Amino acid sequence: MKICAFISLSGGQGKTTAAFFTALLLAQQGKRVLAIDADPQANLTFYLGQEVEENEPSLMEVLTGVVTTEDGIYATQYPNLFVIPADRSLFKVSDFLASSGTGAFILKLRLKAVADLFDYVIIDVQPSRSQICLTALGAADLALIPVESNTKGVNSLIDTLKFVGEQTNLAAFTGSILGAIPFRDRWVGNTQTVDSRENIAAMAELFPDLTIFPSIKESEQFKKGIRQGKTLTELGHEELEYPFTKLMEVLTHD
Repeated sequence: MKICAFISLSGGQGKTTAAFFTALLLAQQGKRVLAIDADPQANLTFYLGQEVEENEPSLMEVLTGVVTTEDGIYATQYPNLFVIPADRSLFKVSDFLASSGTGAFILKLRLKAVADLFDYVIIDVQPSRSQICLTALGAADLALIPVESNTKGVNSLIDTLKFVGEQTNLAAFTGSILGAIPFRDRWVGNTQTVDSRENIAAMAELFPDLTIFPSIKESEQFKKGIRQGKTLTELGHEELEYPFTKLMEVLTHD
């Protein structure tokens, strides 16, 4: 079972969009995929068509051990794709994780119970230096950093890489960084805007050893795909799926 955390310390960087389409494409390839919504905003849960009822378990109950990991997993409308959902109660889990003494490793321990059930785990991580973020990163074999193709995205990349490096030095994260994937790359017709081009180039210049995946272009088709539960190829926009195709090649490489 390969576990990949989609992490960025700033909001609006495209991590939930990237996590959704990556999980969906893996599932369409016949892989058994578990998506984990580790963000109390619960956007990935919503994208996957899930709604946690008041008495149903979510990631909160899985982390605190109120239910087994398997009991916190739900089938989605998509074949091979399952989810541990989030809801607003996840905001309350920080005290538990902080006081446990092993908060950075709790999700990793919980996932061992279902290691034989899934090929891939995709984690959508809360965009902050929180206990939830720590335990999500601590569970991962790989970290992917989505970043906007603007100055905010460059700064987010700097902050996120610093954070991941700190956790690596503390042995709280023992995996590797898969790379960064630029998001909301703006084009006018067939021409990339100067702002997008310069900021993506700045990422590569600042971090020459970091893999920069092909950028995700700004397009309303992503929202349409999420609403309709379809891939970009199914919507007739195969060219927009190219960044995910390249990401999948690396993710599925043994």
